[in-house]
Formats: sequence, structure tokens, C-alpha cells
Amino acid sequence: MYGIIVQVIAAGVAVGVVLHAGAHLTCDFPLLLHASDAAYEPMKPFFGDKRPPNYWWFVKGTEGWTGVVMVVLMTIAFVLAQPWFRRNKLKDSNPLKKMTGFNAFWFTHHLFVIVYALLIVHGTCLYLSRKWYKKTTWMYLAVPVLLYVSERILRLFRSHDAVRIQKVAVYPGNVLALYMSKPPGFRYRSGQYIFIKCSDVSPYEWHPFSITSAPGDDYLSVHIRTRGDWTSRLRTVFSEACRPPSDGESGLLRADPSKGITETNARFPKLLIDGPYGAPAQDYQEYDVLLLIGLGIGATPLISIVKDVLNHIQLGGSVAGTEPEGSGKAKKRPFMTKRAYFYWVTREEGSFEWFRGVMNEVAEKDKDGVIELHNHCSSVHQEGDVRSALIVMLQELQHAKKGVDILSGTSVKTHFARPNWRSVFKHVAVNHENQRIGVFYCGEPVLVPQLRQLSADFTHKTNTKFEFHKENF
Repeated sequence: MYGIIVQVIAAGVAVGVVLHAGAHLTCDFPLLLHASDAAYEPMKPFFGDKRPPNYWWFVKGTEGWTGVVMVVLMTIAFVLAQPWFRRNKLKDSNPLKKMTGFNAFWFTHHLFVIVYALLIVHGTCLYLSRKWYKKTTWMYLAVPVLLYVSERILRLFRSHDAVRIQKVAVYPGNVLALYMSKPPGFRYRSGQYIFIKCSDVSPYEWHPFSITSAPGDDYLSVHIRTRGDWTSRLRTVFSEACRPPSDGESGLLRADPSKGITETNARFPKLLIDGPYGAPAQDYQEYDVLLLIGLGIGATPLISIVKDVLNHIQLGGSVAGTEPEGSGKAKKRPFMTKRAYFYWVTREEGSFEWFRGVMNEVAEKDKDGVIELHNHCSSVHQEGDVRSALIVMLQELQHAKKGVDILSGTSVKTHFARPNWRSVFKHVAVNHENQRIGVFYCGEPVLVPQLRQLSADFTHKTNTKFEFHKENF
């Protein structure tokens, strides 16, 4: 919803700019240049007895050049904000590829600081207004600019303290896991995210990542998928700072937590964090039953939810509520969630490596079967396909003999197919009649229409109410 609102506002701004600039450039200026003496007479108090000599007179004036520069800057920012450029989908052979991507989007969006400054000048030097109280542009900008500046100052103070790196792991599938100390007074809810800055990678860039640790954990963790320049450089600097295991058997690079901070952590890049920030997944505590669906790295906020549900099972079912900052109090309220279904779909078999710890923890602590885990590897051929028969047979033998899945290395069995989502919803609806089901999806937008429609269909056709929430990755 937030993304849609931003897009609607941006579209409205673009349309307004086109109409405003187009009216001046193609209508007002030519009319003044070619107006008759009688028609020009009312304009003399504003433009002088001698009419402007040419079209360039209007453009080179303060009102003109500020408007043109604003249009150019906004055009650059709007174009590079489009998904095609922001996600760097251009072909490698395209010479413009190096000029696109998230960095280009991020930096060009800060051009709006210049746009706002020029807008104030543009609105002050009006052609047809000489009295100060008629120049009202600053009145409309004062509140939003004040809010923006206040937020930036708050972020500056809130992100001043660096976190201490406790452990680093680089998993197959280009996933970097960072385990950090919690800053003093740092409180969050599962499903929220933080911004991270690493000066060794870039002194200015902040990037958002979902928190994968639970609020009850004594550490803060994020799992970062390498998908662009910044995350690639971050993975490189941490990989170089870690000492790989001597046996060479593991795909993990770890910091040794038993060593002192000066010996081990001093060589790690410095990280600053800002947050936490709210996200759709944080509302999971409002539901008795959860249907969690993660696609690829989109599972990260859902992992935090699974761990939080598991922690509350151990604690007896209460959850610390949030109080205003500075109150120093944690309000206790009942933990509503009694059942959770987690479906994770990934194309990469190596992805199970970084999720293995959570699966083992659930198997060990969840004696009552509150959390039901389902892993789906979509890169292997569909179940029943002759080409996947061998791996399915090996999986069955391994699971029957040792109780361990051949792919995940845990007791959670992996399915070699995408889930039948209608069957999944039907299963949940039958088992939980007359209950509210919170459906939380995190991943690529490709599944959103189908899951939203299924939530609506089963809400109307059954006694179970499905409420859909989504977060795009």
C-alpha cells in the first residue's frame, strides 16, 4: 500500500509539472510576445513599458531558469526510479547499465533537496506578484520541509553508535549473515527492519534489511542476499575479514566469539544501524493463526516471527508491548498466536544452509507442534517427474533411516515442487474454522495476486477469515 501511495503522489507531481511548465512555455510566453498593444497594457506594471524582446528573455530570468532546472532534475530522478532502471535490468552490453541501479536511484532522489530550494526561489520571484503575502509557496513547503529535516536530525542521533559484530557467516547462495550486539535501549518487533551503513563500502549509503533475530534474543541479526554493487562489496569486505575454517568443509566464514573484542572484532568493518522501522509483517501478533509464506530471501522477516513464536511458547504465551520511547516500561499483554504455518519456496538448494538452525530449533523446542514448517525447492523437477525420481528415492531412504532430510539436513522434509496454494488455504480453513488467519507474504510480487485472491475466496466461501498482508522483496 505504501508503494502504491508513493507512486500515485509521484504521478500527480509529474502531471502537475507537465501542465504547469507546458502552460508557461507553450501558452503564456508566446501570448505575451505576440500580444497587441491593448492586450499588453495590463502587463506593463509587471514587465515594463517595453515588452520582452524574445522568448529567451523569459527562460533566462530567475523564474525561468529555476523552473527549467527543476524539471530537468525531477525528470532524472523519476526516470531512474522506474523499476527497469532501479533494479538494473538493462543488458550488460548497454552502455547505460553502469549509470543505473539502486545507487543511481538513491543519489538522484536526493536531488529533490535542490529542487525544494529552487522551488522556494521560483515561488518568490513571481512574474505577476510583487506583494510578499501573495507569494505563498513557502507556506506550503514549511511543514513538510520541517518534518523532513527533523527526521534526518533524529536519524543522525539515533544512528550515531556503532554495533559490535559478534559473528559473521557467508552461506551458499550468496547470503551474508551478520550477528550484532544490541544498542542500549534498542527495542523492536519481529517483522521490522533496520537501515545499515558500512563506511568501508560507502560513507553515505544506508540500505534496509529485515531483522531475522527475535526480540527475545540477546543479539541482533540480519541475512543479506548479494544482489547488487553495495551488497557485493559488503560481502567481500566481511569475507576478507573472516578466517575461513581450516577443514574447508563448511560454506561458513565465522568470527570466533570466544576471542576478545580487540583481537577479533577490531578488524571487522564498522557498522551503523538506524531503526527499527515498521513493516506489514509486524502485525502478526493480532492473529490466532499465522500462514507465513516466504519466497527466496523474502523469508527473512518471517524467520524472526517463527523464532518469536517459539520463544513465547517457552515463556508461557505473553508478549512485551511497546511503550513510548523513554518510558522505560514494558507492558505485558497476552500472546494471541496459537498456531503457525510456514511455507518457504526457494530455487537454490544451498539456501537451506542458513535456515537450518531455525528448523533444528523448532524441532527441538516445539514439542506440541505449534509451528508447521514446509520447505519447497522449486529448482528441482516437479514431484512425480521421472527426472526427479532418483533424488526423491534417496530422500525417502535418508529420512526413513536417519530421520534427516537429504537437502535441508534437518527433520523437516523438503518438497520438490511449488506448493498448491489452494490446497494450502483449504487445509488451514478446515483446521481453523471461525478463526482469523493472518496471511503474511514476503517475496517477489509474482505471487501477490494469487494469494490475495485466495484469501478473499476462502474468506467468502468458508467460516474462516483470511487477512492478507504482503511485503515485496
